Amino acid sequence: MTVRALTDRYGRVATDLRVSLIDKCNLRCTYCMPAEGLTWLPSERLLTDDEVVRLVRIAVTRLGVDEIRFTGGEPLLRPGLVGIVAATAALDPRPQISLTTNGIGLTRHASPLREAGLDRINVSLDTLEPERFFELTRRRRLTEVLDGLDAARAAGLGPIKLNTVLMRGVNDDEAVPLLRFALAQGYELRFIEQMPLDAGHVWRRDTMVTAAEILAALRTTFHVEPDPEHRGAAPAETWLVDGGPAKVGVIASVTRPFCGACDRTRLTADGAVRSCLFSRTETDLRGLLRDGSSDDAIADAWAGAMAAKLPGHGIDDPSFLQPSRPMSAIGG
Repeated sequence: MTVRALTDRYGRVATDLRVSLIDKCNLRCTYCMPAEGLTWLPSERLLTDDEVVRLVRIAVTRLGVDEIRFTGGEPLLRPGLVGIVAATAALDPRPQISLTTNGIGLTRHASPLREAGLDRINVSLDTLEPERFFELTRRRRLTEVLDGLDAARAAGLGPIKLNTVLMRGVNDDEAVPLLRFALAQGYELRFIEQMPLDAGHVWRRDTMVTAAEILAALRTTFHVEPDPEHRGAAPAETWLVDGGPAKVGVIASVTRPFCGACDRTRLTADGAVRSCLFSRTETDLRGLLRDGSSDDAIADAWAGAMAAKLPGHGIDDPSFLQPSRPMSAIGG
């Protein structure tokens, strides 16, 4: 079997696949979706478990992908998640397998997922304050998230990374408390600049908390210095905290874009390939799957989609337009 690389015309090679398993979520985060939720994809448009596994297998065995991240929506809401993870772990070569989740349900799922082959986990956590959690997510479920983190650690899903979005006038005073919490618990904290991927398309640059502001806030309490370790294609720029070995990361997609080193390809829950998180075009693989196309034909279509990847996301370009799909439908 011939393995071809997912190479674009700028020489970037995609080896990291983000797979959205479902567009539904059990939170209603204000920066992501409206209180009433969104119109979810009908079940017949979602990839079946077997279709997900087949596309992951093609990516790993024919296209050189060596890292799989399952996302949503909220992936723990996918009934077949454990089986999908187990099938992915059984591939040869075996990819690294991770999951991004809001943490609700981890108390039940952490151990089965670890046994199925999940290597590590990212958990979204924007506040440690119960009332603020309710204001941000419109749900009173902070305790479940924190208990889920404990369950993930007990199951051996490490390193556990926390993903935090700071919003001006909302939770931008929690940079230091969140880092203190992460250091005390042995978690790796990643601050993420808020990106123009909200369902309401109301994102504004002037209300976004920038990487520079985040680092300035942390430096009021901690000594934070650049991590000498080579960053590679990692989206997070990492910083040593008080001399290390503890680190904190900042994913500055807007103010410090890292498009030139991007190694990601994305698959939506309804089977579309996206070459970029902010892409306004997609390539349908679900249709090929259901039309009886061969693995080679699907791999060719996938490679063609990635070959046309643009040099950058273009957020600073006056002509920039948000993608029609919100983050919950694209997958992180």
